Amino acid sequence: MRKNSRIRVKEGSGNVFRDLGFPNPEREQVKARLTLQIYRLIKDRGLTQAAAGEILGIQQPHVSGLMRGQSGNFSVERLMDFLTALGQDVEITVRPAGRRHGELSLILA
Repeated sequence: MRKNSRIRVKEGSGNVFRDLGFPNPEREQVKARLTLQIYRLIKDRGLTQAAAGEILGIQQPHVSGLMRGQSGNFSVERLMDFLTALGQDVEITVRPAGRRHGELSLILA
């Protein structure tokens, strides 16, 4: 490596899925954050993957995928259903956007 080589740095948008060129990056970020919350709830309760599967109504291998951050097979709606099954309230707020195209966001309490 050269001593005076420059490292190129580009500021991110705040959404890694947008930065990586994913289609529907806002949805992917919401799914990732919902999946992380499901992971935290399962871990905090000390549930086995089999027990979590019983609560969520899915098989253990699918819980394993969720625990590894793989939410791709589940819709945002299904992930919200998992949160309600884990005793969480999920609230959706719709309001006018300050620009032409709105965006999705998630606030965890």
